[in-house]
Amino acid sequence: MPDPSLTTTQDASVTAVLVNYCTRDLTLDCLRSLASEVAAFPALEVVVADNASPDGSGTEIADAIAANSWDRWARVLPMPRNGGFSYGNNGVIREQLARASPPAYIWLLNTDTVVQPGALRALVDFMAAHPAAGGAGSRLEHPDGRLQCSAFRFHSVASEFDSSLNVGFVSKLLKRWQVAPALPDTQTRYDWLSGASLLLRTQLFRDVELMDEDYFLYYEETDLCKRADRLGWSFWYVPQSRVVHLVGQSTGVTDPAQQRKRRAAYWFESRRRYFIKHHGVFYAALADAALASGTALSMARDAILGRASSIPDSFLSDLARQSALLNPSINGTSP
Repeated sequence: MPDPSLTTTQDASVTAVLVNYCTRDLTLDCLRSLASEVAAFPALEVVVADNASPDGSGTEIADAIAANSWDRWARVLPMPRNGGFSYGNNGVIREQLARASPPAYIWLLNTDTVVQPGALRALVDFMAAHPAAGGAGSRLEHPDGRLQCSAFRFHSVASEFDSSLNVGFVSKLLKRWQVAPALPDTQTRYDWLSGASLLLRTQLFRDVELMDEDYFLYYEETDLCKRADRLGWSFWYVPQSRVVHLVGQSTGVTDPAQQRKRRAAYWFESRRRYFIKHHGVFYAALADAALASGTALSMARDAILGRASSIPDSFLSDLARQSALLNPSINGTSP
């Protein structure tokens, strides 16, 4: 549990973790943006966990780190397989926890991000002033400065129906359950934060253990925050920390330009695992029904209005195959 007596100096050590899988150019752009952060925050170490990228990008990133003289603060940790986002992060976190003097913070950072000057300082300063906070997340932006939602409420049956139906008056009725509410310009507490830029207190990992590697991709940070929330840790959105997020560049799932692209099986598996793990099979089945009914009504509305649907291809049939009723266990997910 959070220790109210816990204090952290503003210049405490931070280890940033980037998980690479065939994203060389994105990773190098992210590292380039971190160079100025290191100059302003010398206690920052950056570790790129390469999940056995078959394109050789792990080696190429290591070569670029040496060529740019970033090796004082950055390095590559080769992982033996592509085990997903949690797996890659855990490889670095385990290593850090085993050190004689672990860092005060672990900074989860996507490879498809460009860190703006002062972003890390804003997060660390907030955490230093709020010892009961388990994590602080950045304001994520599109390259043109438009805001992305990066702080959320926990998923529920109501939120599954609302997000899939997307009708104004229904959203107003279910406002208190909306997963992605409009974000304020002030530091605000939320249930969970995006793992694209999330500073976590190292003590949190001692309390809740590591990230759940049975999530291949998606819902892993939601799961981590859910477990930490039950132990009393809080999570905060800190808009003074600004990070450009090239959303969906690695997978396309959250890229608005690729919304019709068929969802990967691991998205459904991760979603199912989250609901069953934290709420049980019956609740997970209700969440499936809410998502399916909202989606079907949305598709019918689009057909009546003669407009193109934004629903991913084969979404309802994939959801049915991956439903909690047909798959009541929480076995590991796979790519």
